Amino acid sequence: MYRISMTFRQAVLTRRRCAVVLGALLFVAPCFSAHAQADKKAQTKPDENKPAEKSDEKMKLPPLPPDAHVEQTMQLDGKALHYTVTVGTLPVRDTDGKEVGQVVYTAYTMDGPNRPVTFAVNGGPGASSVFLNFGAIGPKHLKNMGNEGDSPSDPATLVDNPGTWLNFSDLVFIDPVGTGFSRSLVPDDKAKKLFYSTEPDIEYLSRVIYDWLVKNGRLDSRKYLVGESYGGFRVPRMTYFLQSQLGVAMNGIVLVSPYLNPTLRQNGDLSPIPWMVTLPSITAAHLEREHKLTPQAMADVISYTLGDYATTLIRGNSDPAATKAMIQKVTEMTGLDPEFVKYSGGRLETEAYLREVYREQGKLGSIYDSNVTSFDPFPYSPQQEANDPILASIIAPTTTAMVNFVTRTVGWKIDARYNTLSYEVNRLWDRDQVLRSGSAEQLRQSVAADPKLRVLIVHGWNDLSCPFMGSVLTVNQMPIMGDPTRVQVKEFPGGHMFYTRLDSREALKKDVEQMYRTH
Repeated sequence: MYRISMTFRQAVLTRRRCAVVLGALLFVAPCFSAHAQADKKAQTKPDENKPAEKSDEKMKLPPLPPDAHVEQTMQLDGKALHYTVTVGTLPVRDTDGKEVGQVVYTAYTMDGPNRPVTFAVNGGPGASSVFLNFGAIGPKHLKNMGNEGDSPSDPATLVDNPGTWLNFSDLVFIDPVGTGFSRSLVPDDKAKKLFYSTEPDIEYLSRVIYDWLVKNGRLDSRKYLVGESYGGFRVPRMTYFLQSQLGVAMNGIVLVSPYLNPTLRQNGDLSPIPWMVTLPSITAAHLEREHKLTPQAMADVISYTLGDYATTLIRGNSDPAATKAMIQKVTEMTGLDPEFVKYSGGRLETEAYLREVYREQGKLGSIYDSNVTSFDPFPYSPQQEANDPILASIIAPTTTAMVNFVTRTVGWKIDARYNTLSYEVNRLWDRDQVLRSGSAEQLRQSVAADPKLRVLIVHGWNDLSCPFMGSVLTVNQMPIMGDPTRVQVKEFPGGHMFYTRLDSREALKKDVEQMYRTH
């Protein structure tokens, strides 16, 4: 009893810190959000007394190789798919026209009339696009990627991806400056202003898309944007900037586990919304462990969350009988220790839950999918000291796979480090008020400005870094602008990277292909 109540009190004290965890880190493909809980270095402030890096040191970097191409073939639905892989570079220039950065992209293109093109970005801030590329929609899929039992020392094996979108769209994966092989050519203090803050990030990445379209003669193609996690924060803002400033209109956007509306997590001492956001994903994980996870079961969970759960939290101490019934219901839904639920008041804080659910086994659940676990190396600490189970295991295989693919398969010869997930970028990032406000406003503006734009928001049920319920609540409050199906939220079994599961990846592909056929 004492251990549980102390754990909960510690969790309550750190809940406000969760705004940093779910705002400082909860963005990378694997939301960099929880990673902060994982890596103390990512949360330390830069030494203000340390002299700024000399600009000429970065200017001494060897030039990046010229664009490289390779022809590839895969089998999809019994047919051969012939495509070209290009690893290339686009310059980033400041207002004076000086080259200040270089963005490296990986493009998959096919011959054929009227081919759409889809641009993909991940999140972090500090994540490369390898997660969407080799995890979700590219023609190659990395085996053993972020599922229960996967090991970082497993072979980094690429196989043909039956869930690829390449059969209906060309694909361009963009690595923001400081991630992948993309790089800044200026000192860190200037890079913070040009690349590592919200609005400059949106503007230069949008310009990269414009430049790729011009370079490849594709301005007339149908165009789509997909972003994961903090990439899902970027995409609505990029869409609106491209529409209104650069003169490039998207036909549709796909937000994968997006960091869309962080304001939902505020004021949990008064508002029921933060707890409404987490309860369904915690329940989904329990249902999955019990082999009872179905769309109907989740529909019932959502109905309870929007109904009796919300109203009971709002009533608070004024209705003790309802509170007692709610705590019993939450205990049944989640399978958690009744005392833990009781002393949490039915309000399940994420970090406390991830330790409590597997405490008897000496394990931790991942914030990205709480059914993916690792051993807790510090089980007696009052708070989690270890890295996130998924985050700790995914960097090695993704890095190995991407470096081998780029340098050996495509032949883009480079000996620089590949930053799958850059803690340095995350450390330097300016977490200003613009970032903390999310992108729900820009999503509304983009949909309002283009009556044909279509939006698909997709989540894994088990994700606690960017829970699906946050998008459900956000979209429920949007006005219906024309066709009510233009903005949809859909969920799949799995977590933040639900696409690592083949069935979920193929279901996502079907929904996206339908959207592309519509506009």
